[in-house]
Amino acid sequence: MNHEQATFDYIKEELKNIDYGSIVITIHDGKVTQIDTNEKKRFPFEKKATKKK
Repeated sequence: MNHEQATFDYIKEELKNIDYGSIVITIHDGKVTQIDTNEKKRFPFEKKATKKK
C-alpha cells in the first residue's frame, strides 16, 4: 500500500468513527502533511423541576 492510499484509508476510518467534531487536513505543496481530529462528546442532561410558588 502506498503512502497516499494509507492516508486516504486513515481519513475514511476517522470519518466512520466520529459522531460530533471535526477533521482538519493540512496540505503543503499538494501533499497531506497532517490530520487533526477533534471529537466532541455530547451528554444529555435533564432540567431539574422547579417548584412553583
